[in-house]
Amino acid sequence: MTGNTFSVSGYGPQRAGWTRIFARDSAARRLDWPMLLAALALSMIGSLLVFSATRNRTEINQGDPYYFLIRHFMNTGIGLALMIGTLWLGHRGLRNAVPILYGLSVAGILAVLTPLGSTVNGAHSWIVFGGGFSVQPSEFVKITIILGMAMLLSARVDAGDKAYPDHRTVLQALGLAAVPILIVLLMPDLGSVMVMVIIILGVLLASGASNRWVFGLISAGALGALAVWQLHILDDYQINRFAAFANPELDPAGVGYNTNQARIAIGSGGLTGSGLFHGSQTTGQFVPEQQTDFVFTVAGEELGFLGAGLIILLLGVILWRACRIARDSTELYGTIVAAGIVAWFAFQAFENVGMTLGIMPVTGLPLPFVSYGGSSMFAVWIAVGLLQSIRVQRPMSA
Repeated sequence: MTGNTFSVSGYGPQRAGWTRIFARDSAARRLDWPMLLAALALSMIGSLLVFSATRNRTEINQGDPYYFLIRHFMNTGIGLALMIGTLWLGHRGLRNAVPILYGLSVAGILAVLTPLGSTVNGAHSWIVFGGGFSVQPSEFVKITIILGMAMLLSARVDAGDKAYPDHRTVLQALGLAAVPILIVLLMPDLGSVMVMVIIILGVLLASGASNRWVFGLISAGALGALAVWQLHILDDYQINRFAAFANPELDPAGVGYNTNQARIAIGSGGLTGSGLFHGSQTTGQFVPEQQTDFVFTVAGEELGFLGAGLIILLLGVILWRACRIARDSTELYGTIVAAGIVAWFAFQAFENVGMTLGIMPVTGLPLPFVSYGGSSMFAVWIAVGLLQSIRVQRPMSA
C-alpha cells in the first residue's frame, strides 16, 4: 500500500506530465523535429564558421576573439525565443495582427531613409542604435509580405466563397507587396528586393491564382530591372558587382576581388578541407565579410566539399519539410505562408552560395541560419515558428 501510494503521489504525476507532453496529440510530438534539428545544426555550424572567420580580426572584434561567437549564440538564442513566441501566438493569431505588423515593417524601412538610417558595407539599409546593436528592417518585411499576401489571397477561398483568388484580390495583394518593395529599392537594397520578388512568385503559385499573373509578373520584373539600370537607380558599387559577375576577369584587384578570392578559398578546400581554423585564405583574411555574406567560403576551405555539402543538405532538409507542411495544410492561408517561406529560403540560400561560386552576382544576402547577423537570424527563426505553427495546428487526420 505504501509503495503504491508513493508511486502515485510521487513518481506518478511526473510520469503523467511527461506522458501528456509527449502524447500523440501534444504540440511537442507534432512539431517538425527534422526541420528544427536541421536549423539548430546549421546555426551551430555557423557559429564555428563565424568564430573561425573573426577570431583573428582584431580590427572588428574589439580585441576579443570570442566577440562574434558570443553574439552569434545570443542571436540564435533570441531567434529560438522568437520562434517559440510565434508558435505560441500561432499563424492564425498573427493573421489578425497583419495590418499592425505591416504598418510597423513599412515604418521601419521608411526610417532607414531618414537620418536614422546608416550605411553598412555600402548598403544604406540599417538602423544603428549604438553599443554594437543594429537592425535591418527589410529582413522583417519579407515576413509581413508573406503574411499580408496570404491573408488577402486566402480570405474568400478559406471562407468557401471562391475556389481560387480572383483578379481583384490578386491586384490588392500585389499592391500590398509593391509598397515596401519600392521603399527598399530606394535604399537601394537590390538583394532584398530580389528575394521579395521571388516570394511574391511563390505565393502566387501556391494561391492558385491564374498563371497569367505569374508570367505577367516575370515580364514586369524584367522590364523593371531594365528601367532600374537605365535610370541609374543603382549605386556604383552595385553596378560594379554585376560587371564583375558578367566578367570575372574584370579588375581582379578591384571589383572582382571578392569573387576571385571566394573561389580560391572554396577550391583550396578539396574534399575534406584544410581543417577548422586552419584555412590559409580565412586566416590570412583574404576574403572580405567572411562572417556574413561570404561565410560559405569558410566552410568550403576548412570543411571541404563534404562540410559544405552538409550545409546544403541541412538546408535541403528544411526546404523539404517546409514543402510537406505546405502540401499537408488544410487551409489555403497556411499553404501560402509555407510556400512563401520555401521560396524565400530557397532563393536566398541559392543566391548566397551561388555568389561565392561565381554563378550568381554578389548581392550581400546572408546564408540563412549560418551567417552572422541578428536581423537575419531573428527573421528566419520567426519563419520556422510560422511553419511549426501550421504543422501543429492542422487536424491530426491531415
